[in-house]
Amino acid sequence: MKVFVTGTRGIPHIMGGVEAHCEALMPRLAAMGLDLTVVRRTGYVPANAPHGEWEGVKLLDLPSPHQKWLEAFLHTFRAVREARRRGADVVHIHAIGPALAVPLAKWLGLKVVFTHHGFDYDRAKWSRPARWALRWGERCGCRWADRVIVISEMIRTHVAKRHGRTDVALIPNGAPKPCPTDDPALFARLGIQKGGYLLSACRFVPEKNLHHVVEAFARLRGEVPAVREGRIKLVLAGDADFQDAYATQLKARAREEGIVLPGFLNGPPLQALLTGARGYVLASSHEGLPIALLEAMAYGLPVAVSDIAPNLEVALPAECYFPTGDIPALAARLKALLAVDAPARVAYDMRKYDWDEIARQTAAVYHSLEPQRPVP
Repeated sequence: MKVFVTGTRGIPHIMGGVEAHCEALMPRLAAMGLDLTVVRRTGYVPANAPHGEWEGVKLLDLPSPHQKWLEAFLHTFRAVREARRRGADVVHIHAIGPALAVPLAKWLGLKVVFTHHGFDYDRAKWSRPARWALRWGERCGCRWADRVIVISEMIRTHVAKRHGRTDVALIPNGAPKPCPTDDPALFARLGIQKGGYLLSACRFVPEKNLHHVVEAFARLRGEVPAVREGRIKLVLAGDADFQDAYATQLKARAREEGIVLPGFLNGPPLQALLTGARGYVLASSHEGLPIALLEAMAYGLPVAVSDIAPNLEVALPAECYFPTGDIPALAARLKALLAVDAPARVAYDMRKYDWDEIARQTAAVYHSLEPQRPVP
């Protein structure tokens, strides 16, 4: 079976939740014998990135305008046309914005799988016309795709209620197997020590509420001597796709507070930060099912997590959550993480988030689109 995957900026080592999802999932599907091509946006592919093929997955780079209002929409339409030209059996479209291309894919005779990763129209960055387009994309994907995958129970309930689609496959995001790593050179460059920092890793966009994390940590200077003395730091690993006013102001405020900004990290450097962190912070007001949180849980990190529905669906102990947007409550939770003498580790139940099982379930969705052979 020949499958084209689009709706992602690309893989590997490209920042974003859908990108992390595809990076973990697609090589596993290729190992099952599927002929997989991931279509990437050239503007996001690093110069030293693999080209042509990676981990058994074919890579096809197509240009798109580096403009956040149009790039996903236009790139996905180009990818769908290319899938038809190259004889794909199935096109797998990720996220509701790219799902605007579902009608074109159907018109071209392609089978379509659509994965709903979350309600992107709730993100603060979008204008009213963009939100309308995203809602229409959700409708296109949910109404007309041959198969629909959702990553959380909350999304499944919404799709059934809003779009009348009940034949969906609930396949969550996964968590990697932990790979404890030490990187003394990285820690020396960042000026941190193992067990001496809290970590948050995500894109620098408003809905991640990193500005709340910065302000909450700043409050601890007057309450926690280790923070005031610089023995405990905050590391914000990530960056923005577009260097807008929010990202610029966030970085400036973080530097004022002595917060560590290593930029976007993945692979061994990120593994080292997860290995050595004292705790993990996720303050988002919008998520689908956050892979970053699942990664932190895989490493056994104590967490401070906003109480939005997708985070509550992970079913952490009640003390892990704080009211979304409540900076004093977040500061209190961070203080509790630092109250333990030594960095603690938590044994979370991660069986639900096994990428190998997620790959098997996704492959089953693909194979359900194969023509049924007549019984002799």
